[in-house]
Amino acid sequence: MSTVTISAADVNTLRQQTGAGMMDCRKALMESNGDFEAAIDYLRKKGQKVAANRSDREAKEGVVIAKANADNTYGVIVTLSSETDFVAKNGEFIEFAQKVADIALESKTTTVDDLKAAKFDSATVGERLLEMVAKIGEKIEISRFEQVSGTSVVPYIHSGYRIGVLVAMNQTASEGIITAGKDVAMQIAAMKPLGVDADSVPEETVAREKAIAIEQIVAEGKAPDMAEKIAAGKLNKFFKENTLLPQAFVKDNSKTVADYLTSVSKGLTVVSFKRAAVGA
Repeated sequence: MSTVTISAADVNTLRQQTGAGMMDCRKALMESNGDFEAAIDYLRKKGQKVAANRSDREAKEGVVIAKANADNTYGVIVTLSSETDFVAKNGEFIEFAQKVADIALESKTTTVDDLKAAKFDSATVGERLLEMVAKIGEKIEISRFEQVSGTSVVPYIHSGYRIGVLVAMNQTASEGIITAGKDVAMQIAAMKPLGVDADSVPEETVAREKAIAIEQIVAEGKAPDMAEKIAAGKLNKFFKENTLLPQAFVKDNSKTVADYLTSVSKGLTVVSFKRAAVGA
């Protein structure tokens, strides 16, 4: 057997080409002195039924990690996906996800590819990810990576790492601001608002909701010239229910989220937020 060094990236490349299992690919590369064509021949000569390519499998389970830096001005959300809930609840898997989030926070990378290329001890995040795939035997991937910056950024993890939220606000972090941020993050986790306010809802979403409203109104027998005015009222209701600041505050339905923030500190508001959920 060859003593050539076979990297995790080499193993993954062969795996992608053949669909064979990670350990089979590693052995084939070792036996063929790192020659990819010879390794493919080795696998074929063995006549094995290669495993289904893991890249075709669905990784709908996993964990979401949300973290902010020490002064709460920058935060990240990393979703590490797995195929099964059993793996997602594994302590080693969660610890790995936490480490990847720490690296994302420290390196301030902005894309999944850059995060995979970031240093993870003596290797890269991508190489450690492949090692985890080989060890666990499931498809594992960084399925989502978000960053938020702001005067204050508050992270929140909900429901056993199933949902992660980052909230950016317009006032410097303090104990009261961070508490308010977590309250609002819980609101976002539960209510899934489409944006901070009406202005932050994508135009295509607004157009779709307006078209649906007009069609419903016309179907009810209203004149087309009246439908536009009535649709405007329906849109206002849509924004109130589906955007953050005008929503009823879940901890006190007598207030909106905007009212609650003002009660904490005059002028306090949410500038932006990110929400990520397992399987979403």
